[in-house]
Amino acid sequence: MSILHRTIKLMLATVLAVYLADWLGLSYASSAGIIAILSVLDTRKSSLKMARNRLFSTLLALCLALATFAFLGFGIWTLGIFLAAYVPLAYRFNWEAGIAPSTVLVTHLLLEQNISLSFLGNELALFLIGAGLALLFNFYMPSQEATIEAYHQQVEDLLKQILLRFEAFLLNGDGRNDAQLINQLDQILEDALKVVYLDRHNQLFHQTNYQVHYFEMRAAQNKILRTMAGTINKCLLEGRENIILASLFERAAQQLSRENSAKELLLDIELFHATFRERPLPQTREEFETRATLFQLLHDMETFIRLKVNFYNNYSQNEKDPSV
Repeated sequence: MSILHRTIKLMLATVLAVYLADWLGLSYASSAGIIAILSVLDTRKSSLKMARNRLFSTLLALCLALATFAFLGFGIWTLGIFLAAYVPLAYRFNWEAGIAPSTVLVTHLLLEQNISLSFLGNELALFLIGAGLALLFNFYMPSQEATIEAYHQQVEDLLKQILLRFEAFLLNGDGRNDAQLINQLDQILEDALKVVYLDRHNQLFHQTNYQVHYFEMRAAQNKILRTMAGTINKCLLEGRENIILASLFERAAQQLSRENSAKELLLDIELFHATFRERPLPQTREEFETRATLFQLLHDMETFIRLKVNFYNNYSQNEKDPSV
């Protein structure tokens, strides 16, 4: 949630909570606004969970306060005894998020020296108004669909650039194959995962792991590319093997998209394996080391492609828009 959206929600929820509590004639109407401020969170799911926990915590606090003040009277030490009993119980049931607002409500009982049912209802109403309005405003969350789609495009574009960079290096050996693009892709994937995790927590009823698994799959692929970038730097000789492997990188880059299963690339890799096995044996140590390096790259590329294929197989039957 952006600062602007959060500010608007906090402002509206607080003002309306105080206004409604005052309109209903409740005492300490401003407390409803404070509870609203504390209840505006970043996602729908967290808001629902927080509202539930704070409701239980408030009910527990009011019941304990009623018993404590009824038997021990109204005094500052009585408040301390109440807290000694209430705080451990709140933590025991994982309701600690309600300790602060509930204690504020209990202090109203102490200040007024009033534990009548009507005044207890006043405090419960303050909570319900503040938390309810915050929950209502939290049901509106701006769509992240356009942002996620933009990340999809950025990730695929960078993957293509990296693969084409590998192709150019094998064909031309143009300098060191640095990891600048790979580092850039790592950052984009990290940012994208933050957005999709947040978006997932805003889906109350229909949830899917599709977007999460997509970017996690791309992150796993990028780790393989980082390893391959270091390996490619060891390819110092020009030869047919370099050309064959370079063509695989070029083909993978051109076919990389959310609509492509990438299964044909696995068939290409099998053919490349057969082609490499039929090539004459290396005659020098340098040729042997380069051949071994090329085989390692071919193995890594197969792992890279299989990640795409597995993802496609997992979602092609269940998702409207399968991606690889």
